[in-house]
Amino acid sequence: MMSTSTATPLCEEAICRCAEPFPERLSFAFQPIIDFKSRTIFAQEALVRGPEGESAGSVLSKVTTENMHAFDRHCRIQALKSASRTLARRGELLSLNTMPNAVYDPATCLRTTLAAATANGFPIDQIMFEMTEHEAVTDPDHFAMIVRSYKDMGFTTALDDFGSGGAGLTLLASVMPDIIKLDMALVRNVHISPVKRTILSALVEICDKFGIRIIAEGIEVKAEARALLDLGITLFQGYYFSRPQLNDAPTADDINWSLAG
Repeated sequence: MMSTSTATPLCEEAICRCAEPFPERLSFAFQPIIDFKSRTIFAQEALVRGPEGESAGSVLSKVTTENMHAFDRHCRIQALKSASRTLARRGELLSLNTMPNAVYDPATCLRTTLAAATANGFPIDQIMFEMTEHEAVTDPDHFAMIVRSYKDMGFTTALDDFGSGGAGLTLLASVMPDIIKLDMALVRNVHISPVKRTILSALVEICDKFGIRIIAEGIEVKAEARALLDLGITLFQGYYFSRPQLNDAPTADDINWSLAG
């Protein structure tokens, strides 16, 4: 999926009427977010691919200023269609990346997404929107309104790449999402960085007080997962546990659950 900013927010109704359509067919790979404590899959993140599984980079290279809104909308609708074959009956969340700066009114701008969910029998309460911190800091008040609206509509909300921008804690104070997703820079080599562990320990304490869950993404080695578990973080995503799977979603049997040795 793609996340990018725009100076002129447009709603989906405007996109339908005037935006250049995205010219390429899309497929999706799904990468699980696991709950290590319960040994279950918490969510599956939809990752855009080309029609034959080509890389996300090959798809994003075709995104232009004229078609990026249509691309973002098309991604969400197609990901819902693809995920409805498996995730709806398994009860797992579908994690979709979104462009918060392209939304001026959530109820209007998500109309086609809601319609796609209904048409494919995908429950609204199984959809999680990941919104990147870089998109939010340009207008935190507007972004906070979007998050509140999404939550009121029944979606799970996640602040992605948390800690990568200069307004992380300030934004958290105003937004209060359901979940924060740690930037990979905070996760990488956390087992050998006392500074990172101290920062994350304080963040865990803050989030616990407000009922906000933490996802650590980009985990590549077991030592990172062990260190994060010691800090009280149990939601993980990364190649160590499972790589993305094209056109299907990995099951719990596909996950590497071992932290022994």
